[in-house]
Amino acid sequence: MKVIASSLRKGNVVEVDGKLYAVLSAETYRPGKGTPTTSVDMRRISDGVKVSERWKTTDQVEKATVDERDYDFLYEDGEGFHFMQPESYEQVVVTSDVMGDSKVYLTEGMRCYLKTFDGAPIAIEVPQKITVEIAETEPVVKGQTASSSYKPALTTSGLRVMVPAHIGVETRIVINTDDNSYVERAKD
Repeated sequence: MKVIASSLRKGNVVEVDGKLYAVLSAETYRPGKGTPTTSVDMRRISDGVKVSERWKTTDQVEKATVDERDYDFLYEDGEGFHFMQPESYEQVVVTSDVMGDSKVYLTEGMRCYLKTFDGAPIAIEVPQKITVEIAETEPVVKGQTASSSYKPALTTSGLRVMVPAHIGVETRIVINTDDNSYVERAKD
């Protein structure tokens, strides 16, 4: 199935020159003058080599037909990351090179979209928004509002994010997994 290059997102699987690639990041550049382009960082599925490509945003790219299902994360051990398909209870082990940077977002029971090709896991997509707990940050200053500057914070999973000054330790927040940005304070 052909799609335009500007619609590619992290976790998509594309076919270029007969080889399958998992998209690690995709960014569209719109210069003031000239043609807009989409720069894509990909990992070749067959051998794990990372490749960068640049296409015009209107170029057609072959999106590979892969099996995409939702799986629940169970646990991590020396073998890899274990996921279970909720309907069939089938378990799949995903290696750390397929997980990539997404492993810091995983929590037990989290629903993820796992893409498989010929039964082998090739890419994973975590939810766009997740709830995390702040483990350490600078102390809250009385009188600070949500509209003031941001400060660095560390989550319980080891992820570094920038949060508003009114957020303290043990506060649960919602972050965007695309760019690790603060969205809001968790409502739970």
